[in-house]
Amino acid sequence: MARILIVDDDPQLRLSFQKILSVEGHNVLTANSGEAGIAVVKESMPDLVVMDVRMPGMSGLKAFEIMHGINPKLPVIIMTAFGTTETAIEATKMGAFDYVLKPFEVPDILDLIDKALQAGRFMRAQVEVNAPPKAMAQDAIVGQSAPMQEVYKAIGRAAPTDATILIRGESGTGKELVARAIFQHSLRADKPFLVINCVAIPETLLESELFGYEKGAFTGAVSRRVGKIEQAHQGTVFLDEIGDMPYSIQAKILRLLQERSIERLGGRQPIPVDVRIIAATNRDLEAAVADGRFREDLYYRLKVVSLNLPPLRERIEDLPLLTDYFLQKFSREMGVVDPGRSDAVLQIFKRNKWPGNVRELSNTIQKALIFSQGAPLTEEDIIRTMDENHLVRKPAGTTASEGFEPELRQWVHRTILASDQANLFDSIMDYFGGIVTREALTITQGNRTQAAKILGLSRPTLLSRIEKYGLKIHTGVKGPED
Repeated sequence: MARILIVDDDPQLRLSFQKILSVEGHNVLTANSGEAGIAVVKESMPDLVVMDVRMPGMSGLKAFEIMHGINPKLPVIIMTAFGTTETAIEATKMGAFDYVLKPFEVPDILDLIDKALQAGRFMRAQVEVNAPPKAMAQDAIVGQSAPMQEVYKAIGRAAPTDATILIRGESGTGKELVARAIFQHSLRADKPFLVINCVAIPETLLESELFGYEKGAFTGAVSRRVGKIEQAHQGTVFLDEIGDMPYSIQAKILRLLQERSIERLGGRQPIPVDVRIIAATNRDLEAAVADGRFREDLYYRLKVVSLNLPPLRERIEDLPLLTDYFLQKFSREMGVVDPGRSDAVLQIFKRNKWPGNVRELSNTIQKALIFSQGAPLTEEDIIRTMDENHLVRKPAGTTASEGFEPELRQWVHRTILASDQANLFDSIMDYFGGIVTREALTITQGNRTQAAKILGLSRPTLLSRIEKYGLKIHTGVKGPED
């Protein structure tokens, strides 16, 4: 997991962070002053710094400035009391990832840490373009088909410019990877790269997340807050799922593209910003414009350069390369030898419709690898892990109904007949949800972050399900449960 540096002069706070983050599998480093924190950054190059503003000796703001000079892509979260909020805001404008007010709730700070680690990984981890089958890159765009060759050409032509780019493609085709590749090959590669998912943030919060707000702008706005766009000054902002952006916010994005300025909520003065916008969507924007759900003027502003990613079913010839890449990647992450796969596995893959595209293939291989116990992946390993609603099966001689499925159907049949519950469907789904969640946590020895990743859930969603199902989690690491 990640190396996280905690810089604070309060020994009890440092100890609490050490216990909480160790349970999550992180390696925690500590320092009791800004000077000591700088020394740790130089020596150990952590993945994230969580630092107090007010400390004896060097201030957190000065320490951040020096750390940022050492590594501009190092995410830093500033901790502050209400009295030093303005200082924290200045740090955010200088490039700090975010700030949190003391005292804070543990789930909130853990969620912020997860976001900061992800942002740091996006900025640091190189995305290899047109990667060979045995590429050692952690993240890579893999494929040698004709449609993918066109994608590589488009990345090469568009990346060195400052043009706004619209990436289009179905869910799971790799739009975020392409956005990162464009950023890393751009002239802004040494500046911030921030990702905003327009559907993951509630509409009521998205505007303040993007543009920030002034003190008193609304109930609860006790101080000024810098938005992500202002924070990314001179860098790049990736607006994912922009086709789902609320209509009311689209006008502000249009103004940003036209005038290179924004206004915070409750503010009256335009704030100049220099950011490059990369946007992505799986929506039919032309239809959305015709229906009045997407601004036509913004549509044309976004598609200065339009880059279309092909679905996996249109580049089936890339399946062997993709399969071998994901086998190697997940074997390395799990610390096991790449087991390889049988030829029958590829035949199954070629019969699948892949509605989830490359992401579905990646998840299928990862889950199959977990249960294969080091043996080469076989046809049955894949069948057990794939969604049979999407799998095009052999017309005859199949053994799909073998195993536990008949018993499972019988149990469901008996339960339906014997129950008079009004919410029977929810009850049955919760039963299986509890089993799936418990098994994922067992596999990861109670590590919630890894379990959430395996299940394709956000960490807060997993935590809510643990609470909902009343699961008792046993971790493999000594420390308090969060």
